[in-house]
Amino acid sequence: MSVHELRRKSGDSSEKITINLGVVDLGQIDLLVQEGFYSNRTDLIRTAIRNQLAKHADVVRETVTRKSFVLGLEHYSRTDLEALQSAGEMLQIQVLGMASIADDVTPELALATIESVVVLGALNASKAVKAALADRIH
Repeated sequence: MSVHELRRKSGDSSEKITINLGVVDLGQIDLLVQEGFYSNRTDLIRTAIRNQLAKHADVVRETVTRKSFVLGLEHYSRTDLEALQSAGEMLQIQVLGMASIADDVTPELALATIESVVVLGALNASKAVKAALADRIH
């Protein structure tokens, strides 16, 4: 099977998340922004997250290897899944990053070829495919 790297549009390489912070923490962030340490709240939060990820990089690498995750962006086309179906094989998707299932993949084809989905990051697939695979997404 051929898995192709997904190329995202420029400006489309991030996922929006929401966090709740206490007012004191938020005030301290605003103070650091005001004092010029960071350009805005997002800059501080991204920096803090990157620092924590760098601190734990060895654990991430070891876990990705141990659990056989694909690191990065993986795209599964209809052709890829049809080849699996013809070979009588099932796919176990394990991605740390983003997994993408092509828009022309039908729910029936997804069910016939995808045994399980574990994505630490983002899964991009049609609503119908996500609904069909709901009990296989962990």
